[in-house]
Amino acid sequence: MANFFSDYQVGDFFDEMFASPDTVRPHYSKILARFKEMEREEFERKRALAASTFLTQGVTFTVYNDEQGTERIFPFDLVPRIIPAAEWEFVERGLIQRITALNLFVHDIYHAQNILRDGVIPKQIVWEAAHFRPEFMHFDVPRNIYIHICGTDLVRDQDGTYLVMEDNARCPSGVSYVIESRQTMKRVFPTLLGQYRVRPVENYTQELLNVLRYIAPDGKGEPTVVLLTPGVYNSAYFEHAFLARSMGIELVEGRDLVAQNGKVFMRTTMGLKPVDVIYRRINDDFLDPQVFRKESSLGVPGLVEAYRDGNISLANSIGTGVADDKAVYHFVPEMIRYYLSEDPILPNVPTYLPTLKQDLSYILEHVPELVIKAVNESGGYGMLIGPHATKAEQERFREKVKKNPRNYIAQPVVPLSRAPAFCDEKMQGRHLDLRPFVLHGEKVTIVPGGLTRVALRDGSLIVNSSQGGGSKDTWVLEDGVME
Repeated sequence: MANFFSDYQVGDFFDEMFASPDTVRPHYSKILARFKEMEREEFERKRALAASTFLTQGVTFTVYNDEQGTERIFPFDLVPRIIPAAEWEFVERGLIQRITALNLFVHDIYHAQNILRDGVIPKQIVWEAAHFRPEFMHFDVPRNIYIHICGTDLVRDQDGTYLVMEDNARCPSGVSYVIESRQTMKRVFPTLLGQYRVRPVENYTQELLNVLRYIAPDGKGEPTVVLLTPGVYNSAYFEHAFLARSMGIELVEGRDLVAQNGKVFMRTTMGLKPVDVIYRRINDDFLDPQVFRKESSLGVPGLVEAYRDGNISLANSIGTGVADDKAVYHFVPEMIRYYLSEDPILPNVPTYLPTLKQDLSYILEHVPELVIKAVNESGGYGMLIGPHATKAEQERFREKVKKNPRNYIAQPVVPLSRAPAFCDEKMQGRHLDLRPFVLHGEKVTIVPGGLTRVALRDGSLIVNSSQGGGSKDTWVLEDGVME
């Protein structure tokens, strides 16, 4: 037998599977037993089956400016991440609290701005946010919901405490991998999956469609919903096509839509068809060349006029990017206290703001110990991990922070939790995070689990697929199962 875990090292981190080198956590005991009895040949067959399943389903992502080619199969690890029911219930409560406060914040920012008037958040932090849209002040969005789909990135520290790393409130991606990973595991480990009572994830697309229908103008009963994509060259195009197909709605590009007389229509072989709701996977800047970037060919001229007239609904709403600015993120715990009169259930990672004099001094003195991030970058770009950087890189970021303090935040290096992953022909501990997907419509719905991303490079803390990361299936257990 292969005995995959004979040389596994827990290390000085919180390990998702092992409480100590010799003690498996109860909810992983059946996983460990199955892998211990597995021959290497059987394991390789299962790896090949998983890879071929992803390939035939077209589960890919795009890496820009890469010498190996842009289109890649998403790396997938066969050892699932398991979350007990009580643990998930805690996470879920924290996420519901967080999206509730974020929606109240965005509404306030575009209306009374009470949180700024009361000095809870410095005015300049919001006014200077790259994705704050002052032209939408006093604009009422359908149902008063701004963030309909949010991907909140969670990590666990050395004690196993869940922390929020960031919120993605514009066009969060990755949920298609959650659903496809589950389908793959059903093919690869049907018996093992049957031994656990795992909560399903497949109903996400129906719940998403319910949200999109709920925000239709004037509560229209049978609205026409479309998904607006930038096109086949976008890094998440597979997901756009997957979601549109799963919801039974049209996948459209900007050229497929036309705005006339304050309304939006879709070009069809039968002529123009009115559109009521657009799930847009295009950032604000490219939505309408008459209002935002004039050179954009991805959006629809006149779309914003139709939006202002109340004839079209957008998910997410224009201007939500102010909520996932990393400097604004720093204040989410204060938003929760301000709007809900509650303490945060899920804490932030401690964050330093260079715009605050005392924080700037600390950052400049401790660059080698900190993670420094550009406030509007994503995908693992625009950041420095101080302990892993050269002196020249540290100095370059020190100058960047001094030159443009509003554009950066700094955080201590969080020793992310690890889980076993098959790398370099054996099981090794690899750092990971978790992106649950939160839907806000008539109610708040969260797909049980979410996207577990794994840093497949040894010692790496960057889990993004564009930086060499992969994924695992995430199993949230039913109540009472192997707590």
